Amino acid sequence: MSRADRARLGVYGAVVCAVAYGSMKFAQALGANALVDKDPLPSPLRERLLARDPLFVTSHWVLAGAAVVGVIVALATVRPWGAAVPRRLLLAITWTLGIFMIARAVGVLGFGFVGDTLVLTGVRPIPVGQAGLVLDLARWDLLLWSPFFLLWGVCWTTAGRRLARRGHPAAPA
Repeated sequence: MSRADRARLGVYGAVVCAVAYGSMKFAQALGANALVDKDPLPSPLRERLLARDPLFVTSHWVLAGAAVVGVIVALATVRPWGAAVPRRLLLAITWTLGIFMIARAVGVLGFGFVGDTLVLTGVRPIPVGQAGLVLDLARWDLLLWSPFFLLWGVCWTTAGRRLARRGHPAAPA
């Protein structure tokens, strides 16, 4: 596979990840419980999430909308109409999203491979009475969310790299 093909694959990977994440958040905003109980949140926030607190319902709508914007941004890096969007803006968005998602996956933000491993190995203390829940959430995060955000972040940085190397979004790859 050529470098251009891998770069294009990264862009469309970002689109697929955004659609998957946005669809899940949209379904949750409408009341579905798809993976809601697997969200690695501190106990008080988790209770509010599961109780469908209006703040969390609103956040699902916002995140679903952000995913739609993400699809548009990713496509703007490869489609001719993307030339209407300032290149520097696209670069800033793709690199920022990519770095943020990779940092989240690795564990710089508290969750991620490092944080989950520390919890699962007993290095990081678990709140009393919450061992089962915390270990379950750490496993889910380690096996689902962290790899997902790592993949999504790599796709975004690939899109940013492609845009930086290639220049104008309407230029051939």
